[in-house]
Amino acid sequence: MDRLDAMAIFIAVVDTGSLAAAARTLGHSPATVTRAVAQLEATAGERLLARTTRRFAVTEAGERHVATYRHILGELAHLGPQSRDVALSGTIVLTAPELFGRLHVMPVIDSFLALHPHINVRVLLLNRLVDLVGEGVDIAIRLAALPDSSLTAVKLGSVRRLTCAAPTYLADRAPPQTPADLSDHWCIGLNEAGTQELWRYREGPGTGRIRPVRVTCRLALNSAAAAVEAAWRGLGIVRPLSYQVEQQIAAGTLVSLLQEYEPEPVPVHLVFQTRSQGGGAVRAFIDHAVPRMRQSFGKSSIPN
Repeated sequence: MDRLDAMAIFIAVVDTGSLAAAARTLGHSPATVTRAVAQLEATAGERLLARTTRRFAVTEAGERHVATYRHILGELAHLGPQSRDVALSGTIVLTAPELFGRLHVMPVIDSFLALHPHINVRVLLLNRLVDLVGEGVDIAIRLAALPDSSLTAVKLGSVRRLTCAAPTYLADRAPPQTPADLSDHWCIGLNEAGTQELWRYREGPGTGRIRPVRVTCRLALNSAAAAVEAAWRGLGIVRPLSYQVEQQIAAGTLVSLLQEYEPEPVPVHLVFQTRSQGGGAVRAFIDHAVPRMRQSFGKSSIPN
């Protein structure tokens, strides 16, 4: 984590009144916030926060430093994007899940490239976890809860795991009322290596306990887009993420089932190396992408 990021995190801690609240506000993990404060204290050589088990107080040194941090970040903001971006060039390497990248990342890249004619972007649309450091990637979009790591993460929003079918499929079948009823239905899976999958649901409405339900898939594919298309054609029940079927549900060509049994939403993060080779180009892309992608989640017609 670079020092400017740590400064911004420390200011958020002071402004929100707690490390946990700062983490929620910034979309960071609590460990990332704690590490940022520890980094600044190590650099300063003195304690900036006086902690107890339940709360903290800003020390006298912390008050001095937070004023300095506000001044530094304020001066950088005052420079304006135009004066900082004139000489931006280079190549950014970015990865995202294939369908999410097509639907939500590529429009942001298009608008970014229009603003920065000297920056190139290499996009890897891959449905696997990419090692940013080992594979030379600057930025990744990840749809999952994140383990603690040396990477910096910004939360963009969340998506839900839905259970969907076409009205044509349900025309002569009773919709499932509980996850156990899926054993009586045709299911469409994403496990091309076999015909069974474990679909995770709440044990009951209003409970937090999750129970896996084994379903037999009449059709199994290795493409979420193809699975959604198969469900749209009436071939069975599919279990996509909400962004994958937003347009179909809005149009009524797919309907959502078992909503009261769905688990908690899945967070979506933009993850990046703070010391990426892309330098200012990477930071410019993050500044461009984060508000636009957060706005796209806010406009979603499917509750997250």
